[in-house]
Amino acid sequence: MNQPQDSKPVRDSLPVPETHPSFEWIRSEKIDSLNLVVEEFRHKKTGAAHYHLNAEHDENVFLVALRTVPMDDTGVAHMLEHTALCGSRHYPVRDPFFMMIRRSLNSFMNAFTSSDWTAYPFASQNKKDFNNLLDVYLDAVFFSRLHELDFRQEGWRVEFEQADDPDTDLVYKGVVFNEMKGAMSSPTSVLWQEATKNLFPTTTYHYNSGGDPEHIPDLSYEQLKAFYETHYHPSNAVFMTFGNIPAVEHQARFDDKALRHFERLDKVIEVADEQRYSEPKNFEARYPLDKAEQGDRTHIVMAWLLGRSIDTMENLRSNLMTSVLLDNSASPLLNALETTDLGSAPSPMCGLEDSNREMAFMAGLEGSKPENADALQELVLDVLEDVAKNGVPQDRIEAALHQLELNQREIKGDHYPYGLQLILNGLSPAIHRGDPVAALNLDEALEQLREEVKDPQFIQNLVKTNLLCNAHRIRLVMKPDTGLAEAMEQREKQRLAAIKAGMSEADKAATVKLAAKLAERQAQEDDPDILPKVTLTDVPADIQVPQSDDTTLGKAKLTRYGQGTNGLAYQQLILDLPKLNDNELDVLPQYLNMVTELGVGARDYRETQAWQDAVTGGVSINTS
Repeated sequence: MNQPQDSKPVRDSLPVPETHPSFEWIRSEKIDSLNLVVEEFRHKKTGAAHYHLNAEHDENVFLVALRTVPMDDTGVAHMLEHTALCGSRHYPVRDPFFMMIRRSLNSFMNAFTSSDWTAYPFASQNKKDFNNLLDVYLDAVFFSRLHELDFRQEGWRVEFEQADDPDTDLVYKGVVFNEMKGAMSSPTSVLWQEATKNLFPTTTYHYNSGGDPEHIPDLSYEQLKAFYETHYHPSNAVFMTFGNIPAVEHQARFDDKALRHFERLDKVIEVADEQRYSEPKNFEARYPLDKAEQGDRTHIVMAWLLGRSIDTMENLRSNLMTSVLLDNSASPLLNALETTDLGSAPSPMCGLEDSNREMAFMAGLEGSKPENADALQELVLDVLEDVAKNGVPQDRIEAALHQLELNQREIKGDHYPYGLQLILNGLSPAIHRGDPVAALNLDEALEQLREEVKDPQFIQNLVKTNLLCNAHRIRLVMKPDTGLAEAMEQREKQRLAAIKAGMSEADKAATVKLAAKLAERQAQEDDPDILPKVTLTDVPADIQVPQSDDTTLGKAKLTRYGQGTNGLAYQQLILDLPKLNDNELDVLPQYLNMVTELGVGARDYRETQAWQDAVTGGVSINTS
């Protein structure tokens, strides 16, 4: 196996973990700040990767991810995520996923589709329950039935408006079709798709991985199955586990339940580097807007394609540059975007996208006018030229570095289990055949970055190299169109009318029959006993409550909990509210929402935000 240059296999200082005969051990690396050891293995027969985060945690986590690289807008990967969970070889029930939620002690179950991977994670504190879920997940991913009725239910189909009456108009139906129709009605979603489509002209990011409603009906059942055969294969899979169940036990189950039934795939699925533009390009797009909405609604965004996200140092440098430019109101580029009269607010696209193979930096405005595009471009480039020439104060760079370190170390993720948050932090490098250990063990890389920022020209050189001298730049002007939604509806109706006009009587009868079959399938009662379950005897009699260290700090009670938090401390100060009248209670949410953005004492709001960034990872206030 080719090791990334910055990876450091540890074979002498750590014992070789017990490994199943079907796997080979690659390396182990201890991460002191997380209080765990990352163990890397490879399945001998299929080449499947397994990363085990060996930690003394009872909440064990599993995730299997497949590299899914669609090259069209049909949403095949998204559709497959749905249909794979509609029954499998050993568990032929219509919705094993939902049924297991009711038969399990899981602390998390879900499935995700990203732009270039699809993942199936779960977590449980009960070992029997964990293995039950593992069996169901492995069967769903690698031995899905992919019934055509499920494709029609979850993906797309045509149906008569009154399902049993072929004299009524045809309509499109399907879970994914309707989901994406709703998603693509959001201006932010359209803006993201248009920006990435033009920034990535040839790779998978050019396409809408969730599916474009205008192209979803182009996907056939046969194409779905073909995509499954090549992409949902162990050779294209990354297994990641966390907790106190030894890796060897996971591997025994992986091999027995799935991997031994496959041969190595004869193709490597990966995302290629994008073909670079030789000069900046300008693009225009439209998005639907309700006629009742008034005012300036144009979005103007500039975007640059940067280096590879799996290069740890390149990733950190790009994040630091972004932080210096855009972190808060004291940052030069964000300040310019917030104070200009060219638009109403900075674009929601502002920032760095570093989860794809190659990173992207974006900046712009919303609430603008199309004719402001040149002025906005001039504003952004002038700010960048000024930073490249004059730099920024060193204390701002130190604050940005501090903020970057906090962001990189923070274990966060929408209330996901702790172990899953760690796994997701390392998943993108693993998918792109980089080094997930380097993404988790950042101490050495951050120390190198601290040394680099001592160079007075460091930020100036980054801005010059990544942005000013980077020809792969786009400018997107996305204008509102109050007639677009109606035009899209008309195109859809015309397409459906053409389909109906070409139908024979047999076709119409088949469409009515399909609707009846789907209704019958939805009403079908599956036998829940096909699925594994836990019983009351499997539930522990005692609940494990985290132990606290209670003391005092002055007159205040201080409660401390120990956890592997990657070197960070999380603090909460709890105060009683005074008695408030009705008017005060009404404005309290607005006050709490803005108070951390206001000035404090002699500091104005910019100075206060810079101060917060220099000493904390952020301050928030809420009520309970």
